[in-house]
Amino acid sequence: MARGRKKTAAKKRTARKTSRKAKAVVATPAMAKAEKAVEKANANVAKAQAKVDAASKKLAAARKKAASSGTAAAKKAVVTAREAVSKQKSMMADAKAAARDAKKQITMANVEAKAKAAAAAAQEAVEVYAASLADKADADLSKAMKAFEDKWRKSRARKDAAKVKAKSKKAATKAKAAAKKATAKLKSLEKSKPKKTARRKTTAKKRAGRRKTAKKAK
Repeated sequence: MARGRKKTAAKKRTARKTSRKAKAVVATPAMAKAEKAVEKANANVAKAQAKVDAASKKLAAARKKAASSGTAAAKKAVVTAREAVSKQKSMMADAKAAARDAKKQITMANVEAKAKAAAAAAQEAVEVYAASLADKADADLSKAMKAFEDKWRKSRARKDAAKVKAKSKKAATKAKAAAKKATAKLKSLEKSKPKKTARRKTTAKKRAGRRKTAKKAK
């Protein structure tokens, strides 16, 4: 387990180093221009150094000759050589200053490029985040609509069930009332039937008595 952690940590460190190296310089037109300026300045410094070296050799030779001959011309040559060395050293100082300025320009171009890259990365991150929020909003909306639909359907089902129950109760009451009315009517009809039968029997008896009386009279 420990070896595995060490290997993972080493890989992460390597990845970070690689990432830093990759992010150290950002290629831009300004960076390319600054690099060319640095190359030119370094070349000028090298040329100036070569001229200083050459002038220094001439000065050394002039001094040697002046020391051996001691003539005025030899001494004058030493002065001239010394002035040439001074001039070349001054020119080399200017070349080095130009090289330093060129290096500053490349540093500034790199910083500016990094700033632009960071701004672009930040904008991209914002756009990615906005897109993720939009996707999440769509998902949340769908989820909320589903939840609302489920809740609405349950509520509507309860209301509809209550309406059905009320309607059923009303229909049952109506049917019960109709059945009660029908029962009452049937009872009324049943009560009225015997009276008619009794009357018919009485009428029949009277007719029979009359017939008997008529037969006896004959």
